[in-house]
Amino acid sequence: MYLITEFLLLRIKGCLMDVRFINPFLDATENVLRTMAFVEPKVGKPYLKKDNAAKGDISGIIGLTGDLRGSLGLSFSEACIVRIVSNMLGESLTGIDNDVKDAVGEITNMISGVARKKLESEGFSITAAIPTVVAGKSHSIVHVLGGPSIIIPFEIEEGPFVVDVCLGNGPT
Repeated sequence: MYLITEFLLLRIKGCLMDVRFINPFLDATENVLRTMAFVEPKVGKPYLKKDNAAKGDISGIIGLTGDLRGSLGLSFSEACIVRIVSNMLGESLTGIDNDVKDAVGEITNMISGVARKKLESEGFSITAAIPTVVAGKSHSIVHVLGGPSIIIPFEIEEGPFVVDVCLGNGPT
């Protein structure tokens, strides 16, 4: 597992985004996809995303509130999500359909839940909204906090996906 180890503290619209808030989402993504979809996601180097463009063909977005607030987005290439959902359902899918859309929402919810549990073990109380799924070329992900987010790129054999996190500890 690749952890973000360098010091990272970003000021985003009056909020601070700390590396301690990002690593639980990275770990949760790897764990959920290994256990639920039987894939081995390879993580790339995280970077700052400065626009609202989604990095995939379908995205799940979930709002987070409590001691930390913000949002999590997962954005998958079509080939990647079709493989993941095919593995989860035990059947061969050929494209983005309603089953895939439902699965993206559930995957987003599961990853959020695992990450929130880790953050709660570190003393943060966080609740999540109901995930929203957006599909189509050139769609956008607008985070609750606005401004830049952290992108954690992943890859499976069939294609790329990203974790897009914008999470802060409230106004400073």
